[in-house]
Amino acid sequence: MPETRHVDRVVRASQSPAAVTRLAASWRRSMVKHGLDPARPEQLRRMTEQETALRIERMGDFLAVARPQIDQLFQLVCATGCNVLLTDADGIVLEQRVNEADAPVFRDWGLWQGVDWSEPAEGTNGIGTCLAEGRQVTIHRDEHFYARNTALSCIDAPIWGPDGRLLGALDVSSARADHTERWNGLIAAQVTQSARQIEAAFFRASFPGARIISAQIPGQAPGAEDALLLVAVDRDDIAIGANRAARRAYGLEKEGALRPRPASDLLGREDSATGFEKAERAAVIRALTRAEGNVSAAARALGIGRATLYRRMQRLGIDGNPGRLSQT
Repeated sequence: MPETRHVDRVVRASQSPAAVTRLAASWRRSMVKHGLDPARPEQLRRMTEQETALRIERMGDFLAVARPQIDQLFQLVCATGCNVLLTDADGIVLEQRVNEADAPVFRDWGLWQGVDWSEPAEGTNGIGTCLAEGRQVTIHRDEHFYARNTALSCIDAPIWGPDGRLLGALDVSSARADHTERWNGLIAAQVTQSARQIEAAFFRASFPGARIISAQIPGQAPGAEDALLLVAVDRDDIAIGANRAARRAYGLEKEGALRPRPASDLLGREDSATGFEKAERAAVIRALTRAEGNVSAAARALGIGRATLYRRMQRLGIDGNPGRLSQT
């Protein structure tokens, strides 16, 4: 029987302490660490309506930022019968988008608001394994731990908060028999891109009033996890926040509050300009160009004072010749 063959395969691959693939390592975690039995699936863990509502309330600011991106992602995949889910860091589904005609199928599978899809609850699956390993994953059909989930294809990307900690997972799931691994690859790229857009939007929203310096790492795809570096700088040019990619690139605190430090110490000088400084210089020049050289107008567009802009122009080596730039 297919279910028996699947269980035997999972057990054999999980028996080696030195599991050689990430999939086998996840199966082993499911059996050894979480004590799950692939032949005896646990019942779905469902939060009560009150428990789910409390989690949604706690994540309210984040969800408000994430919802437009979830809507946009759903518009791209809804015609293929996919279900779009957003979970918290515990694997509890907080948001979902699904066509009315497809809703009964996903409700039966348990891919629904308030259900726990962590690895300790469901073994190897897209949401749980993404959260356990902190990386983009695709779990296609019989790669799932439980045989009952082997008709599903689950494509996930982690979402990291402005403090460097894991916030949740963005998931696109399909139960269609014609859903191929090639199609998974196309969806995976979009899921990852959407997750990065949610991260960037929430980072900006988390530092109201701060100037956000961003830099795209050359050679990296726009949706790659470490492609976009973000640093929040206050009106005194103190770096007060950095996203996970920037923390890793600059050797900053891995998680938690960022120790304030002068932006110039973090971003470097012109003689060894970093990606951040180049991005800042380009932003200032664009603002001055749009303002036709009017420093006051450029400063207003950047959300800073004229004196602050002059200091930055001097630090960045931007020509402040009064003959070319208006002083008003």
